[in-house]
Amino acid sequence: MTLQIVDSHCHLDFPDFEGELPDVIARARAAGVTRMVTICTRMDQEPRVRAIAETYDNVFYAAGVHPMRAGTDPAVSIEDLVGLADHPKFVAIGETGLDYHYSAESAEAQQDSLRVHIEASRRTGLPLIIHARGADDDMARILKQEHEAGSYSCVMHCFSSSAALAEAALDLGFYLSMSGIAAFPKSTELRDIFAAAPLDRILVETDSPYLAPPPHRGRRNEPAYTAHTAKIGAEVFGLSLEEFAQATTANFDRLFTKAAS
Repeated sequence: MTLQIVDSHCHLDFPDFEGELPDVIARARAAGVTRMVTICTRMDQEPRVRAIAETYDNVFYAAGVHPMRAGTDPAVSIEDLVGLADHPKFVAIGETGLDYHYSAESAEAQQDSLRVHIEASRRTGLPLIIHARGADDDMARILKQEHEAGSYSCVMHCFSSSAALAEAALDLGFYLSMSGIAAFPKSTELRDIFAAAPLDRILVETDSPYLAPPPHRGRRNEPAYTAHTAKIGAEVFGLSLEEFAQATTANFDRLFTKAAS
């Protein structure tokens, strides 16, 4: 079985990849990464991110206001986000969420922004991409409140939060995405959280250029390294790498329907 895997979250517009994108995409293909979703974290960069997706047939994109920018960037409207959904390669809303680790002072603005993104997800039927750090209680509360008000689909991207938040997300039918953090030697508790989750709710990602998994830790991450995290995921679930890749790719297709193979 040939390895085929999806990097469900990367940032190909970041300066780290300037002038190198053709090579980065080629290395990803060679490593078995068949598709990538590149994420826009600030709306003034949306045209640039869209252009990357339009250039490469195996790259899709999402857009939103990152929670760490919610207190400083202009607020995005529901209509702004919904308007992007007509593009054939726009496949998700976000990333959005809550980050109290670095920007707790903007908690209220972050929560308001999160609710706007959730409503856009509802209206478009596109999945929501959630960033959560240092805000587990508020995150679980808002996700549940909003889901009771009207269902939506969601992935907890780069999941590294508590078992309680994982359980809350899974109870709502959401997905957990495994990044290079899960491959770090000291991430035993995080791997245990993933091991307790249903296999059909797991995605993989790089969050590149950040969080490169071993053996590249400390260097720039890139989509080709998805396979290193997937290798750890396969061990967590007692599967071969090919079996884990097949399962997580099927999960991606189920959630990101516009990017489905």
